[in-house]
Amino acid sequence: MITLQPGDIDVGGVTLRNHLLLAAGVLGTTGASLQRLLKLGAGGVVTKSIGPEPNAGHHGPCLIRTECGVLNAMGLPNPSKNFVEELAPLKGEPVIVSIFGKDPEEFKEVAGWFAEHAKAFELNVSCPHAAGYGAAIGTDPETVLECTRAVASYGVPVWVKLTPNVTDITTIGLAAEKGGASAIVAINTVRGMRISTAMRRPVLGNRTGGLSGKAIFPVAVKCVWDLYAACTIPVIGCGGVSTAEDVIEMMMAGAQAVEIGTAVMDDVRVFDRIARILYAKDGADPASIVGVAHD
Repeated sequence: MITLQPGDIDVGGVTLRNHLLLAAGVLGTTGASLQRLLKLGAGGVVTKSIGPEPNAGHHGPCLIRTECGVLNAMGLPNPSKNFVEELAPLKGEPVIVSIFGKDPEEFKEVAGWFAEHAKAFELNVSCPHAAGYGAAIGTDPETVLECTRAVASYGVPVWVKLTPNVTDITTIGLAAEKGGASAIVAINTVRGMRISTAMRRPVLGNRTGGLSGKAIFPVAVKCVWDLYAACTIPVIGCGGVSTAEDVIEMMMAGAQAVEIGTAVMDDVRVFDRIARILYAKDGADPASIVGVAHD
C-alpha cells in the first residue's frame, strides 16, 4: 500500500497534526472527549454541531446499527452557547467548531460566540433529520452562499459540510466557495429508513434518519471526485472511512484530509491504528497523491 510522509499539514486555513480528523457528532460533546481524541491520534477534531438554542433532540430510538453502517436521527441535540466553556481548556488545539442555524443571521450569531476559540468553523448545512436546519437549507445554493459569507465575516476559516442528498453537489460546493469558504467537507449522512416488520412502524423515533458508515463510502468518494473537479478550494472527505486504504482512496479522488466518525464507535483508537499504517519516513509526498486519479 502507498504510505505518506508524516508531519503537520495545512488544510483550509487550519494546521492539522495529520490527515485524520474526528467528524462532527461523535464524541464531540465535551472538551474532555475532544482532548481525549487528540491524545489518541486525531490530527484535528470537529465538535458536535452547536445551534442558536439549547435542544434535547428527537425522542428515541435515535440510533440503530444496520448491516453496513449506522442509521441515526439525533435531531441536533446541543447545549448552545453554554458549549463555550467546554472549549476554554482547548485553546491553541486544532478544534473546528461545527455550527448550524436556519438562516445567515443565526449562523453569524452562533459563530460570534466561538470566534475566539475556533481554529475554523464547519457549517452544518447538511443534517438530513432536523426540520428547518441542515439539509433543509443546504440544498439551496443561494442560502449556502449567504450563510457562508455571514460566518466568513469574522475572519476565521469556514468549512462547509455538504449533503449528498442533492441532484448536483457541485452547485452547492461552488456556492460555498463563492461565499468565502476555505474548504468543503463531503459528505454528511445519506437519507435512510428502516421499518420494524414486527411492530409495523419505522424503527427510529423520527421515522427517517441519516445513514453513515461503510455503506456510504462509494457515495462519498464520488462526491469528493466531483467537487475536486469543480472547485478550487480544498475538499475534505467524510463518509465511511475506516482504514488507511480508504484514506488513500479519498485523497486520490481529491481530498486533502478526511474526517472519521462511525468507525470511532467501533474503535476509539482508530486514528492511531490508521496512522501506523498510513505514515512512513520514506512515504510519498501527500500533495502528490491528492487528485492523482484525475490525471
